[in-house]
Amino acid sequence: MADVLLTVGTRKGLFIGRRRGAAWEFDESPYFNAQAIYSVAIDTRGDTPRLLAGGDSSHWGPSVFHSDDLGRTWTEPAQPAVKFPKDTSASLERVWQLHPAAAEPDVVYAGTEPAALYRSEDRGESFDLVRPLWEHPTRAKWVPGGGGEGLHTVVTDRRDPRAVTVAVSTAGVFRTRDGGTSWEPSNSGVSAVFLPDPNPEFGQCVHKVAQDAATPDRLYLQNHWGVYRSDDAGGHWTDIGEGLPSTFGFAVAAHPHRGDTAYVFPINADADRVPAGHRCRVFRTADAGKSWEPLTAGLPVEDHYGTVLRDALCTDDADPAGVYFGNRNGELYASADDGDSWQQLASHLPDVLCVRAAVIA
Repeated sequence: MADVLLTVGTRKGLFIGRRRGAAWEFDESPYFNAQAIYSVAIDTRGDTPRLLAGGDSSHWGPSVFHSDDLGRTWTEPAQPAVKFPKDTSASLERVWQLHPAAAEPDVVYAGTEPAALYRSEDRGESFDLVRPLWEHPTRAKWVPGGGGEGLHTVVTDRRDPRAVTVAVSTAGVFRTRDGGTSWEPSNSGVSAVFLPDPNPEFGQCVHKVAQDAATPDRLYLQNHWGVYRSDDAGGHWTDIGEGLPSTFGFAVAAHPHRGDTAYVFPINADADRVPAGHRCRVFRTADAGKSWEPLTAGLPVEDHYGTVLRDALCTDDADPAGVYFGNRNGELYASADDGDSWQQLASHLPDVLCVRAAVIA
């Protein structure tokens, strides 16, 4: 089995585990003690892997840290890596997303609250605001979701560095095809059941978007009610929720190698945010959403109440793929066989906010 690095961002620090062969080992204590870690990226594009972490200290405020030794030591830039320019009259609440670009080796994107997109060209040491999205004419009508107004998803295209797709709670999906100079809402077919007009151009509460491994124009979307697929890079969306016990949820992840394969963790309802049917189940589609199967081998069989948040479900790049999720009960689960079977890696952690994993040579 490939060696894997696993990072677990919680409300009280970052936990790091390593799988060597079939055995897991975790560092003794969390990094960034007492800081909420909302975003982590494992950048394996260079000769030396780089870890990025978006920390949120109640005393010092939010920051982006990086490590070039697999998390043993961390560096915080002398000047804030992500900062709103004075003329925006905004201040950074937190960094929701850190995303190494698929087609540009040194480029990293950051998504923030208030909802904004930042671009780095030095592997995440400094970032610049992508102003055309910040100044988008629809912005005045964006409304914060229950967790705040966060840009929580960034998807880039390995074929074209100018193509970037983002998702905002609760403004929906926006995309650019000219490197960020112009942006268009991309929500056709995605419902907003909580609005008087359930099919607006923008204003959907999109929870997460994942990109298919084999077909980059195929995207999977977990909405505030509704699971969708797009086959044209977000131009149009089709409901693929039939067969799930609930179409409400936060997380969606794609298989790293196998096309048409994605994972979700259904939640009972927006007013009852616990696992659907009180059962701990990941659901997998292997046919782009035509059908779904529950993956339960090794997961708890008793009533379960651990909610999985939008960035707390992920896959690694191993073959067969590792699949991971953490929940608000502080439990952490892993599969080393595409989700067919699971083992519990940790319990009694603080609330799990994000999980990221990657093969480390």
